[in-house]
Amino acid sequence: MSPELREVYAALLERAPENRIEPDLSRIMRVMELMGDPQHAYRSIRIAGTNGKTTTARILERILREAGLRTGRTTSPHLHSPVERIAIDGAPIDEEGFLQAYRDVEPFAAIVDAESEAAGGVPLTYFEYLTAMSFQAFASAPVDVAVVETGLGGTWDATGVVRPDVTVITPISLDHQEYLGETIAEIAGEKAGILTAEATAVIASQPYEDAADVLRDRIAELGADAAIEDQQIGVLARTPGVGGQMLSLQGIAGRYEEVFLSLLGEHQARNALLAVSAAEALLGDGGTVLDKDMLTDALSSITSPGRAEVVRQSPTILLDAAHNPAGALTLVETIRENFRFTRTVGVVGILAEKDAEEILGALESVLDSVVITQSSSPRAIATDELADLARDVFGDDDRVVEQGSLPDAIQAAVDLSETEGDQFGGVIVAGSVTLVAEVRDLLGVPQED
Repeated sequence: MSPELREVYAALLERAPENRIEPDLSRIMRVMELMGDPQHAYRSIRIAGTNGKTTTARILERILREAGLRTGRTTSPHLHSPVERIAIDGAPIDEEGFLQAYRDVEPFAAIVDAESEAAGGVPLTYFEYLTAMSFQAFASAPVDVAVVETGLGGTWDATGVVRPDVTVITPISLDHQEYLGETIAEIAGEKAGILTAEATAVIASQPYEDAADVLRDRIAELGADAAIEDQQIGVLARTPGVGGQMLSLQGIAGRYEEVFLSLLGEHQARNALLAVSAAEALLGDGGTVLDKDMLTDALSSITSPGRAEVVRQSPTILLDAAHNPAGALTLVETIRENFRFTRTVGVVGILAEKDAEEILGALESVLDSVVITQSSSPRAIATDELADLARDVFGDDDRVVEQGSLPDAIQAAVDLSETEGDQFGGVIVAGSVTLVAEVRDLLGVPQED
């Protein structure tokens, strides 16, 4: 980052942190009102769920761009730089664009901060300020449509100031219980907060029936049009291949045979289904089949950094954030389906608010050994503490290596994967977005859009 961007980012970080919810939309609504409600200057699609939001947003945005629309995309968290959170036409805005968006919001944020503090409240949070910046940048571009990923939950999330034409809910599982509720039903209730009577809802098949029940009841209560996976829409067939998979999809409007998706894993096929269906709903109100060539071009060129991402060969190094138990289980399924490693070694670092034992338990089934480390995040579990937990989970001290230095952890994992001349060793880096981002930097992986 440039010195000016570092200064601005530091000012943003001084606000309430991203993982803290202030359950009140009054601040973000007020700042947007003062700015003239730029979020209403374009159409929008809003995405919520526990896992798969960012990739679904990236696929959807790519389809809409291929269809000729100018797009905005806001996702979180970022891997390397905060500018990644605001993308226009598929590329992060440059530093000057980010700084300009910050300056555009600044005078209005000052008014809202003062009003809120005078009433005994808190100033705009980090995420609220970034959300306002995103919507302002999209209006300034201007874009035709914004693809908007929620931060946490849905009901009280700052992205709720948009009036979505389409809403998408990915699979829901346990995560952020301290903010969203202790049960699947409570969490689903928060996610269902993005649904509206006016927006077509595209709903993933849910791993928990309680979540499905909550979403179904809310859709019925609103009288909203809905396309639900395994009912109106579905993945009809898929064949894993080199660098991706061949899919047949049933969307809202039509059936798409043999389209290649350049991402690995069944979960990515399902994410693609949601994206295709949402695009149908936006582009033709669910009644117009997408052009096959356009869809093929879009799906075959998708990238999703830090999500089942192969960044090196010999040994293969695979990066996946896998920051909650459901994500870890999905990663395990992807490894089993797509790789035949003779020896598999993990590099794992997890943040303190996550269910580390469950994440480790899921990964244990595919790892011959694990190198426990930590990222530079102040929320990272200390290496020695996480290593003690890993020894309990793996049940064999010889399978757990403790290495606080991340570069040394990577080297240790590479060495272990090649023990006894294994020719097809694999290194799996997982456990948090910050860990994956730092490994990408260490390995010199180019920052992608």
